[in-house]
Amino acid sequence: MAKKKTILLLGASSDQLYAIRTAQAMGLNTLVVDANPNAVGFSISDDYAVVSTRDVESLKQMVDQYHSNGYQIAGVLVQGSDIPHIVCSLAEYIDTPHIPMQAALLSTHKLKMKQHFYKSGVAIPWFSSVKTPDHLRMVIKERGYPLIIKPVDRSGSRGVYYLDGTRNIDELFADAQALSLCGDVLVEEFLDGLQISTETIMYRGKAYTPGFVDRNYDMLSKYLPNIIENGGTEPSSVTYEQRLSIESLVEKAAISLGVTDGVVKGDIVLSPDGPKIIEVATRLSGGDFSESLIPLGIGVNIVEAALNIAMGNEVALDKLKPRWSRVVLNRYFFPEPGTLKSIDGLEEVSAQPWVQKLETWYNIDEYVPEVKSHADRFGVFIVTGETLEEANQRADWVYQKVKIVTCQD
Repeated sequence: MAKKKTILLLGASSDQLYAIRTAQAMGLNTLVVDANPNAVGFSISDDYAVVSTRDVESLKQMVDQYHSNGYQIAGVLVQGSDIPHIVCSLAEYIDTPHIPMQAALLSTHKLKMKQHFYKSGVAIPWFSSVKTPDHLRMVIKERGYPLIIKPVDRSGSRGVYYLDGTRNIDELFADAQALSLCGDVLVEEFLDGLQISTETIMYRGKAYTPGFVDRNYDMLSKYLPNIIENGGTEPSSVTYEQRLSIESLVEKAAISLGVTDGVVKGDIVLSPDGPKIIEVATRLSGGDFSESLIPLGIGVNIVEAALNIAMGNEVALDKLKPRWSRVVLNRYFFPEPGTLKSIDGLEEVSAQPWVQKLETWYNIDEYVPEVKSHADRFGVFIVTGETLEEANQRADWVYQKVKIVTCQD
């Protein structure tokens, strides 16, 4: 009997479980790597190795060892972790398909990405690098409020701050700079308008965008100056014409990067001047977007298409077409910071047939931090409904039923 093809998946946290299961459902052998020896994905993977997903040389040594044992890796993929350049390095080493390295590097450096898009005529907000607080003050004097500052090379809203003149510029700049891996900070205009997340499969130079959800910022004012998103809503509220213009913009951005075959995840704002790209990622989304909102909302498994591209297989385009349209939303828990004392209501909520997911990520007596980025979320739930009104009512009910008690020591 011929051996199964092996797919190398970078990461074994909860964000990667859907990719592991999808690969296995496709008849693939899964080789999963993560620096955490207790990573949850190891328990369901076929093979695994405790290796950092950012340690390219160690990963190559692991690949060599795997090949020496008679196995062959057919492709490399990452879901949820912003390391497309690592995927490129390994795929090139193994000689499997991958996006251009330049595209991967540009998509993980927000300033270089925006400079590239500007030169390519891709619609983006005004932006500039800023070197010091005084430099930032000069920009503020010239441009006015509101503005956004952020590290150029982080994800998950880490170090992203809203500037409106009410907070200390020196402190916010210092925080953003400290959170930047390279120490560089970007400032850009804040655009009013609906924000949308897209997930696109680029195949043979054409974009297919089944992933299309409205980003929810109903808690934005509570956490300012941090920019905290509270989940997404499927289907989007945009018009058909607006959707077409957004999909065209994402395709233009992808082609400008040289991505003809692969995944492009977009963060878009529908400004008064039309859609503009905040940023893109050249990898599958984490959280619940490709894992839950897309398959539950429209019946499409975008991860399957990404896996086929990673192995050089043909993509069944019919499978990227919506099979149905359902209202789905994911929302997060944000308790007060402090030591976790109790959580009540989880069993009652889990028993509801319209609750598709319910997870909390802290144990009793663990410290729950102040919310400063998406990494500080306490837990998540997903609900469905016949209408948006019903789904929102169900989400409100979950918030009422789940009682999370913390206390300051």
